[in-house]
Order: sequence, then structure tokens, then C-alpha cells
Amino acid sequence: MSTYVQTAAPDEAPKAVDSDRTRAENSLARKLVAPAVVLMLVVTAFPMLRALYLSMFSYSLTAPDDKEFVGFQNYWTALSDPLFWRDTGNTVMVMIVTVTIELIIGFAFAMVMHKLIFARGTIRTSILIPYGVITVVSGFAWQFAFSNTNGFVNSWLPFIGDDFNWFAKYDSSMIAIMASEIWKTTPFMSLLLLAGLAQVSEDMLEAAKVDGATWIQRLYKVILPNMRAAIMVAVLFRALDAYRIFDNIFVMTAGANNTESISFLTYRQVIEQFQLGIGSALSVLLFLSVLVLAYAIVKLFKVDLSAARQEN
Repeated sequence: MSTYVQTAAPDEAPKAVDSDRTRAENSLARKLVAPAVVLMLVVTAFPMLRALYLSMFSYSLTAPDDKEFVGFQNYWTALSDPLFWRDTGNTVMVMIVTVTIELIIGFAFAMVMHKLIFARGTIRTSILIPYGVITVVSGFAWQFAFSNTNGFVNSWLPFIGDDFNWFAKYDSSMIAIMASEIWKTTPFMSLLLLAGLAQVSEDMLEAAKVDGATWIQRLYKVILPNMRAAIMVAVLFRALDAYRIFDNIFVMTAGANNTESISFLTYRQVIEQFQLGIGSALSVLLFLSVLVLAYAIVKLFKVDLSAARQEN
């Protein structure tokens, strides 16, 4: 059946309409997702609305009786503070660098696992071990690894010297934080990409090979285009997760050397300084920026789900 109908004038492009299959799948998807959405709203609606409410007040736990309505002043204070934009820059840098490296390494791992002909289950399970480690434990392990007194990283990199202190400067501290993030979450990326590789038709690859296409040509002309939906999902999940980075920074540097993220800045305002008003405003800004980021990623990939299902 066709997914397109001609409803416009002859000089206009035809408009796409959903096929019966697409409508049925969308209806089923909504029914399956509805219970989880309702549960999430019940659990998260109050904290979100409470944070939005508190963000409108100048409110500190050290002086609870001095609570004063200030409207959007907390948002203006946050957005006009260079510290907020510095931490935003750190957060964006961590997200871009880690997701890019994880995408490359994860795709390589996925290609290897896809071609395995023995011990597939064992290897695919083993590769998930880093992802199964609690983030705090992983952070402590990598803090030990980068230690200049008893860590092993300096001995692996003799050109930097045995006494090099990774946590003494901003650049080296960020490298250590991102290395810990990449090590832990690359397996997750690789499994998502492996699922995408399973959707690539072997007949298409064989036909391209018969036509004389090199491996690089098959990669760019066949594999990657057919994996666009899977790549979008992998990048979306990891980008949103990386944008909320907190654990590794808390454990490895505690925000020293200007290594704070937006989540860590929010933590300091609420937990350490008891400023619920400005802290709530920061949490709302973080939530809104995550929504904008998700929308941008979806629009960037321009995935046609009906084409991904090979409808016509």
C-alpha cells in the first residue's frame, strides 16, 4: 500500500500521510506507553511543580521565615552569572567529547560483536561489565588510577612523568573525568548500535559488494544510512545522560579547578548552601535545556521512521 497521496496542486510536492500499518503501530505504542507515562507523571509531577514553585521565591533553609516572592529574579540571577555559563560550557564539552568518542568506539565494538561466530552471548555479556559498575565506584576507581602516588596511568604514559598530578589543573582534571565517563558508558552505546546493525540487510551488503563497492563505500552508502534510527537513539540517550553528569565530578574533583557541571552547581546551591530558591531555578533551567537538547538531536537526525520500517 502507498504511504503518499496527491492532495496538492500539480506544481506542489505530494504530502506524506500515515499508512494503515503506521496508524495501527502508533495506536498500539500509545497504549503500551500510557501506563508508564501515567506512573512517571504521578511520581515526578509533584517534585517538578514544587521546584517550579520554589524557584519563584528567595528562600533559604537557614532563614525559613524570610521566604519572599521574587518572581523570575532567580532565573535572571542564574542566567546573568558567569559561573552558570562556565559550568554550562563544561557540561556541553563533556557531552560532546564523550558522546563522540563513545559513538566511534561503540560502533567499532558493535561491528566486531556483529561478526562474531563463537561465544557471542558471553562476549556481549562481558562487555557490559563496566556499565554495570555503580558510577560512584567507577569514579573512585578512576580517581585511584589517575593518582600520582599509587595510580597506574602515569606508568602507562611515561612521557608525562611519574609524578604528574592529573587533578592539579583544569585540562587534565577534565580528561580524567571524561575518561571515566567513556569507559563506563561505551558498552551501552555499543549494544544500542549492535541492535541497529542487526537491521541492516545482508542482501543489500552483498549486492553492494558484487557491484564492486569497497568496505568504506558499503559503510557510508549502506550501513550508516540504514542505522540512522539506531544511531539517533544511542546519541539521544547518551547525550541526555552526559548532560546531567554529576557523580564522576563529585567523586573525582568535587568541582575543584573549575570542573563543575550544571548538576553540580545545583547541588552546591541546594545541599551545601541551602538556597532552595536559586537551586530550584537552576534545576528548572537544567530540565528545560535537556528538553531543548532532545528536540535538537531528533531534528538533527531527521529520521523517517516509516522509511526505517521499509514501508512503501
